[in-house]
Amino acid sequence: MELPDFMSYANKFSQSEFVEKISRIAKRAGAKLVYAALILFYTLQSDQISAKDKAIIIGALGYLISPLDVVPDAIPIVGLGDDLAVLVYVLKKVWTDVDPTIKERAREKLSKWFDEDEISEIDTILD
Repeated sequence: MELPDFMSYANKFSQSEFVEKISRIAKRAGAKLVYAALILFYTLQSDQISAKDKAIIIGALGYLISPLDVVPDAIPIVGLGDDLAVLVYVLKKVWTDVDPTIKERAREKLSKWFDEDEISEIDTILD
C-alpha cells in the first residue's frame, strides 16, 4: 500500500478531536491502531522530541482524525487500514526517541477498551 501525503492533514489535528475519535473507534480499530495513536499523542506532548518529529506526528494524527482519507473509515475491515499504516510508519520513524514511560502510559490506557488478549497484539506493532 502506498502511503498518502499525510502531512497535508496536519491542520486537521486537535487534542479534543483526537480524544473523541479514539474513544469512539477504539474497539472497532483494534489495540494496535489505538496503541500507535496513543504513543504518538503522548510523544507529541513530550519536550524531548524534535520539532521535525512533532510535525510528522501531527500530520499522522491529523490523518487519523480526518474523515477524508484514502480509504473512508466507515468501510468495514479495510476502512482503518490506511490509518494504521500511516501511524505505524510514523511510529517507526520516532520509536527510538519514545520514552519507555510513554509506552507504558499508552499500554495502561488500552485497558480502558481492551482485554489482556487483545492488548498482547501490540507486541508485534512494528513487525
